Amino acid sequence: MIINLRKYLFIGAKNDLATFFIRAQEEGFIEFITDRKKGKELPESIRKLIDAIKVLRKQPVKEPDKGGGDLAFADEIAAQVLDLTHEIEKLSEEKRFLEAEIARVRPFGQFSFDDIAFIEEKAKKKIQFYCVKTTKTHEIEDAISLIYIGTDYDLDYFIGIHDVPKTFHGMIEMHFERTAAELRNHLAFVDETLHQVEAELKGFAGHIDFLRDSLLGKLDIHTLEKTQNEVAFPIEGSLFSIEGWVPENKIKKLPNLIGTQAIAFEPIVVEKDDKIPTYMENKNVNQIGEDLVHIYDIPASTDKDPSGWVFWAFIFFFAMIIADAGYGLLYLGLAFFIKYKFPKIKAKGKRLLKLLFAIATSCIIWGILTTAFFGIELAPQNPISRFSILNIIIEKKAEYHQRKNDEVHKEWLKKFPQIASAKNGKEILSNAYVVKDDVKTYKMQNEFTNNVLLEFALLVGVIHISLSLLRYLKRKWANIGWVFFCIGGYLFFPVTLKATSLVEFLGWMPKDVAATIGIQLLYGGIGVAVILAFIQRKLKGITEIAEIVQVFADILSYLRLYALALASTIIARTTNDMGVKIGLVVGTLVILMGHSINLLLGAMSGVIHGLRLNFIEWYHYSFDGEGKLFNPLRKLRIKQE
Repeated sequence: MIINLRKYLFIGAKNDLATFFIRAQEEGFIEFITDRKKGKELPESIRKLIDAIKVLRKQPVKEPDKGGGDLAFADEIAAQVLDLTHEIEKLSEEKRFLEAEIARVRPFGQFSFDDIAFIEEKAKKKIQFYCVKTTKTHEIEDAISLIYIGTDYDLDYFIGIHDVPKTFHGMIEMHFERTAAELRNHLAFVDETLHQVEAELKGFAGHIDFLRDSLLGKLDIHTLEKTQNEVAFPIEGSLFSIEGWVPENKIKKLPNLIGTQAIAFEPIVVEKDDKIPTYMENKNVNQIGEDLVHIYDIPASTDKDPSGWVFWAFIFFFAMIIADAGYGLLYLGLAFFIKYKFPKIKAKGKRLLKLLFAIATSCIIWGILTTAFFGIELAPQNPISRFSILNIIIEKKAEYHQRKNDEVHKEWLKKFPQIASAKNGKEILSNAYVVKDDVKTYKMQNEFTNNVLLEFALLVGVIHISLSLLRYLKRKWANIGWVFFCIGGYLFFPVTLKATSLVEFLGWMPKDVAATIGIQLLYGGIGVAVILAFIQRKLKGITEIAEIVQVFADILSYLRLYALALASTIIARTTNDMGVKIGLVVGTLVILMGHSINLLLGAMSGVIHGLRLNFIEWYHYSFDGEGKLFNPLRKLRIKQE
């Protein structure tokens, strides 16, 4: 939930300044109002610790060092880590240079600079080395006077022996300081040194937890000093003053925090230009929902906390998009593997793992209810189908059309005359099939399933949007009219589309009654919304009529739940069919690859669209956002835990 904050003024003796802030940091429930723009640059020691931790995070995991130490020792380790990192970078650069130089010298083979100098001295000649692009060699004048050495990649290499140094147009003269053998010897030395330095750096990997703790300690000191520097001194040398935000449920802790110090605190008026922070206090699944909420935006201090709503809606939408119990089992296996692999996972990581368990469970439940398991199509008479609520619903739909003998039943009767003798919905669905390549496809079952899931997605949209509208009903009275509009649209539009609704074939309401009530709620809702908008907002209420398009479009957005689930099912079934036709070995690989891709795409769709329906469609009616998260002065180590 979101807890209201009170603005307080703290005034006290300067002598108690340090003690007050130390105790405030230990308690961690006061956000002091400071000039954040002014800030304070991080000290060099903190920056070095951060850089050292970044380096050690890339090293192989090592058993944590239990030696401990103080902050000075942490600074010493950080300095050594950074020095070693710099040395590694320097040696790596030298290694790259030597490798490039060897590649440049290699075409000329083994030679000695002493031998060359001896030849030049005795022969009174100048020995020169040249290279030229292979495609340009024929253009070089006097190239016949050169000795061809060889070709490497797209370059030709030559040696020239002349009375005086000579250049050739289009040809590059090469100068060397060391031979290939000398370069290789030095490269071996650099390589060995590099391995030694890297090994020494890896030896510090066990200190990463110690460095993290030291960093938190230094940041606590830095934050404390930074906040203390923001106090004002109304009476120089005697009194200090500072303002801060305190949650209403923490106010009773203030007297204990002050204790016997010469400090007074009083609530003060919140000014118009004050940006009130948002203090969110959640536990269990609501805390996981809070993590999801923070992905998009921070609620305003005047918002109602959407954490719980977002959590439950997200896992439900995710399950509808994945639409497969088999995939849910794979997610569950992944969750157990992560729990086994990282038993000490804490804070947000632990909550993320719980979210994965919740998602996996919801996918399994939804998959069972809709009889979906790795895209395998089950026959209506399959014993497993009896556990499917979806199967029960489509059986009732088939029975309804048979009982009414309407156009839908007559159309199916033309395609499958054998359903005429069926006694119940299961028999109707079982007899409406086609056989292709020795595989039965139950056409009526598939079509009715798609119809029901499509309508259910719209019904979910109506319910989800209506809940959002009702949450802020006190703030916007017109929302009650739009709730009527949503319900009316759901009841009325099946008539205009000549479709059979769940409301009708499940026996909840006859079609003509649903249409009558629907049209009344549809137009009546628009009227109620506009009238209430006029009452609440006077002439500005005339703009309320434009909400028709917004509400209608937002509800239609929930069709993505059906569309994405259908796409996932089609991919899964197509993968299965291809795998069966190809053969055991290759077919198994095709099935594994296809389902892996489908699983990845489904996870992406589930996260993106599962959150999008909350953050865009649902938030539109019950979320202000653009808040600033409550950030009290506190110990960072406690915060992390």
